[in-house]
Amino acid sequence: MAFPQSFLDELIARSDIVDVIGSYVQLQRKGANLFGLCPFHSEKTGSFSVSPDKQIYYCFGCKRGGGVVNFIMEEENLSFPDAVRFLAKRAGMEVPEEAGDREEGRRRQRLLDLNRDAARFYYQLLQQPEGEAVREYLSRRQIRKATAVKFGMGASSDAWDVLLTAMTKKGYTKSELLESGLVVQNKNGGLYDKFRNRLMLPVVDTRGNVVAFGSRVLDKSEPKYMNSSETPVYSKRRVLYGLNLAKKTKRPNMILCEGNLDIVTLHQAGFDNAVASMGTALTVEQTRLLARFTKELVLCYDNDNAGKIATERALQILDQSEFSVKVLQLPRRLVDGESVKQDADDFIKFQGPDAFERLLSGSENGVEFRMAQVAGKYDLTSDEARVAYCEEISQLLSSLPNAVEREIYTARAAEAARISPEAMTLEVRQAFKRRAAREKKAALRRDLNPAAQIQPRERSLRYENLRSARAEEGILRLLLLDDSLFPQEPPLLESQFSSPLLGRVYSLLWQAKQEGRPVALGTVFESLNPEEASHITAVCQQPESAQNARQALADYIRIVQTEAEKRAGGGTIDPLLAATEKYKQGGKRHG
Repeated sequence: MAFPQSFLDELIARSDIVDVIGSYVQLQRKGANLFGLCPFHSEKTGSFSVSPDKQIYYCFGCKRGGGVVNFIMEEENLSFPDAVRFLAKRAGMEVPEEAGDREEGRRRQRLLDLNRDAARFYYQLLQQPEGEAVREYLSRRQIRKATAVKFGMGASSDAWDVLLTAMTKKGYTKSELLESGLVVQNKNGGLYDKFRNRLMLPVVDTRGNVVAFGSRVLDKSEPKYMNSSETPVYSKRRVLYGLNLAKKTKRPNMILCEGNLDIVTLHQAGFDNAVASMGTALTVEQTRLLARFTKELVLCYDNDNAGKIATERALQILDQSEFSVKVLQLPRRLVDGESVKQDADDFIKFQGPDAFERLLSGSENGVEFRMAQVAGKYDLTSDEARVAYCEEISQLLSSLPNAVEREIYTARAAEAARISPEAMTLEVRQAFKRRAAREKKAALRRDLNPAAQIQPRERSLRYENLRSARAEEGILRLLLLDDSLFPQEPPLLESQFSSPLLGRVYSLLWQAKQEGRPVALGTVFESLNPEEASHITAVCQQPESAQNARQALADYIRIVQTEAEKRAGGGTIDPLLAATEKYKQGGKRHG
């Protein structure tokens, strides 16, 4: 075990789950539990439940659940040992480290130290004669020195092993340099710097750690942009460039752009609420990160086909979320009589901050953007195209849950198609009814298949014997409800459980009881992976009556024993099943 069990028990006891989660999620009490908007997926209605009594959380939407350590692992993107250290620091407890964990913690810290020292090296190089080409590039891009300092910009040398040599002299090993992604290995085993002759942009997380680097070439060579590969301290899905600075903004929203240099230019122009995803489309993990600092997003991607696709994908992720979402579409500009796209960096340079502020104030919401995209696909002077437009736009409008929104945008769609509002309303209403009927039919199929509801979502955890598994779940719920129900000796062996997961949790609870430790889910979560923890939390969210609990426990135990005997071939055969089999055999003999 990574940490002494007594330490973990005390840590969990000191880390009240309501206090911890309440610092990330706004919770409101509803009965015995507290509810809020789930930090792990986008939603408008709170389905995220926190139980003070059981010290567990569970989302009825995305089905994630666990204890206080699981929450920190998910929310802060930490391993179990690092989540324990995080909570221990919060609780003011000293962590008793074991050799393996000390080594893992040391390894992560070495990578963070290496990134920090590399960032300082690149920064210093920018001030030296070797950094002249990058300084000239920054001047051409109209990036002021104060802005470059604010973002910790640096320069990589036009040489093969300058960083490699400098970091080796500071005591970093070749394996650490390779793991950090700062150097790469050729076919002959030789090492060389990954970033050469580039503007360097350190990527800093919200805790102030340099976790990666972005870079841009100084000429027209390819690749134009090069980012760090993923490492033990960096996942591009979970980081936003510039958020370490933007989180301090006084503006009410965050502007989400494509490129790192867009962010630099916007911050320099006074828009200190701009952030960018790291070479990827917006991810759910990034929305969770943004939700800590704002509830309003402005999407400002490039005005080309790729930018429109990225905007649509972001809107899909943000659908049904707590965010208020707007879309800022940058106009194209004329260059030598030709219309070309421009990004935020171009717009600020050519039109100025005031023009961008006006665009920002007049940015359209997500529905307006989607309606414009649909309208742009059709020639609305053609009757045939107008019919097709009405069909597609009615599908879009029927997906809006708010009736007032549907009415407002239906009127706009009718105006665009040059048809009567009544005809467009009828089309949207029919589309809405068809959508509602499909959803009702799907819900009915789920309701008529109780076995599917009982089964865990994860295929690897599926139950082979539903009757036994339901009883096994009941045993766990009762033992957690009242630990005085534990008999003197375990009435069941772990091997008698049809579900290996339920059997393992049963054994862990018995072990806690026998060792005089708290019988709680928090004591077993460390032995489970995230999928297992979520399923066990779901099991324990189900109601279990405390009335006649001893009799109920005895009934559950008897079912598990009976089903285990059947699997072993020693149980009493169901007489109806035996008669059916005899009839089948008789039919075969006479056939």
